[in-house]
Amino acid sequence: MERDPFKEYIKESELDTVNRGYVWSTAIGLQAVDGLKPSSYLIDTAIKNIEGKITLKEAQNLIDTYYEESPASTSDDDRTEEADKVASRIAQILSETAFSFSPLEYLSIHKKLITTQVK
Repeated sequence: MERDPFKEYIKESELDTVNRGYVWSTAIGLQAVDGLKPSSYLIDTAIKNIEGKITLKEAQNLIDTYYEESPASTSDDDRTEEADKVASRIAQILSETAFSFSPLEYLSIHKKLITTQVK
């Protein structure tokens, strides 16, 4: 990912748009730390959520359906699928109003991210 496709949304004045932009930018950035790159499908879906066209739950369902209908054929595809699905889960966690980062929360987050791993 050359440039942050969510940067323009973070500059918006509407608070919900800004928050959703930060959530997705952070979720995808955390995947980049592990060398994972999201698909263009995830970015397009995230933008629809940021713009308020779909909910986060709908975005997650679209991503899951996308991979159910188009199974990965190479190990690179598996890594992209992992990046997309985990990024959407991270976005969900960061969107929770009761989110706080503590040791117990870290363990809970880790469990949420791995228990529904890519098949």
